[in-house]
Parts: sequence; structure tokens; C-alpha cells
Amino acid sequence: MSKQTVLMTAVGSYLPANVVTNDDLSACVDTSDEWIRRRTGITQRHFVADGETTADLASKAATKALYQAGLGASDIDLIIVATTTPDNTFPSTATKVQHQLGASGAIAFDIQAVCAGFIYAVDVADAMLRGGRGRRALVIGAESFSKLLDWQDRTTCVLFGDGAGAVILEIDEKDSDFGIRSSVLHADGAYRDILYVDGGPSSNQDVGYVRMEGKEVFRHAIEKLAAVMDEALTAADMQPQDIDWLVPHQANIRIIDGMQKKMQLPNDKVVRTVDQHANTSAASIPLALATAVDDGRVKNGDVLAMEAIGGGLVWGAALVKYGRPA
Repeated sequence: MSKQTVLMTAVGSYLPANVVTNDDLSACVDTSDEWIRRRTGITQRHFVADGETTADLASKAATKALYQAGLGASDIDLIIVATTTPDNTFPSTATKVQHQLGASGAIAFDIQAVCAGFIYAVDVADAMLRGGRGRRALVIGAESFSKLLDWQDRTTCVLFGDGAGAVILEIDEKDSDFGIRSSVLHADGAYRDILYVDGGPSSNQDVGYVRMEGKEVFRHAIEKLAAVMDEALTAADMQPQDIDWLVPHQANIRIIDGMQKKMQLPNDKVVRTVDQHANTSAASIPLALATAVDDGRVKNGDVLAMEAIGGGLVWGAALVKYGRPA
């Protein structure tokens, strides 16, 4: 009997038209282009327009992924949207995306794991497809993070942006080394107070703002991402030299550089988009992947290492051989 695998066959992305540079922010926030670049590597970010929602971003990214895969909405059995900024408290943003796409036969729900949401969603979709809950899934990371920013707090408001990225996952009956090779997830609520939003329906009935202890988050990020990547490599029986591309969560250039150093990868094997996108939370990995696929860097058969950490704390890593066997 052939070994069943879950392939990652296509990717799509969408960024709002509104580009906000560091100089734009310095006109209304006590900051500067030099200050932001030196600490984060960010030069610009995209913000949603008035009336533009997370579901709108997600649907546009999903439409591009479907087009790249040569599929229609009716071919999709499962839609998972990873987001911290849903359109409504309920129903899920995924159900709105399902309706916008016309994928009426698909299971649809959201996952909330903040910046690690895309990794969590890929893991859940992988398990569901292997468990017989369909043959094709849309996994989407989408955020309107600008809605959670406190413009009086220059340590956080300069870090984030909006956008969406989507991937197609498909069951394949062929016995090959393509597809999701491993995924590892972790959580530790003891550290929830170093990165959180100070609002919520059951706490104060307010959306709230992002609050972060930057030094503590940085310390945990380097330590935990390195460890979880080692776990993912071990689970896949792979070594760092087997990786074609590190596609990390785009939170901070120093964290990305730290992971590159720990994995002993050359510069030309790391996808960096934080300078153009800032931190788009659950959208950052699929946005980065879409950028690298669109410009020809990531090709069919390339092995991707993806990792992320976010508020919770939650973190995870996944290894994927992108595309499909010939």
C-alpha cells in the first residue's frame, strides 16, 4: 500500500494597497526611520483601507492560490483561517471566506495562535486530511493587525502590518518524499503576559491593544525557535544542510538572523520580507513564501523550514518539500 502524504502545492498572497513607510509613521509617532530600521529591519508595512476586513484579505489571497493550483472553490473540502484579528467575535472569519469564495461544501473554522497560527493551521489541516476529512484544504493566514495598535506606544505600533497568505494542501497517494515531512507545536501559558492584547469579550468587552516586553520576547524566541526546529529536523530525519529555504516568521530581522546563524545557513537560503511587510502575525510565513515562489527562488521540490513564535506563548516549526512529484 502506498504511503499517504499531504502536499503543499500552491500559494497566494494579498497586501492592502495602503503602504505606510517609517517616515510616514515618524510624522505622527515619536520615532524615526533610522530607529525602526536599526532595531527591527522594517522599512514599510501595509495597512487595510477603511471598510477592508481580514476576510477580504484572506479571500483575495485564497483566490490567487486557487488560480495557481488550477482549482476552483468547489474543489476545496476544508478552509482554516489563522487570525488574531477576525471580522467578528463570531461567526468565524473562515465561514465568511467560504461564502466569498463560493466553497459551500467546505468545512470552515478559525485558529487563534497569533504569530504561530499558520504553523498550527498547517498541522491541523495535515491531520484532518490524513484522517479522511477531505482531499484538499485552503490554509490561510490573514491579519488586520493595525486594528490592535496603540499609537502612543512606539515600541509596538511600528512593528506590525496587515496582509494575507494562503496555501493549498492536497492528499497524495504516491509514495514520495514530497509534502509535509514533519511539524511540531508547543505552548506555555506561563509566559502569556510578555506578549498579549489587553482586551477581550470576557475580560473587558474591549478589543484592546498589543502589549509586549520586547527583550523577554526576543530571548524566548531565539531559544524556543532553535529548539523546535531541532525537533522538526529530528522528526523528519533531516539535517540543516538538507534545507533549501528557511521561511521564518517575519517579526524582527535580528531573530531571523539568529535562526540563520543557529542553522548555519548562508544568506541566500533565507527568505526575508520583514523590511517590506513588517510583522503580519499569522500571515507572515505564507506571505514570505508567496514572495519567494513568485520571484522564482522557491521551486518545485525545494525543502522549506518554517518556524514561528507568538503570544501565548505558542510556537512551532514545520518542514515541507514544496510542490508535487513529477
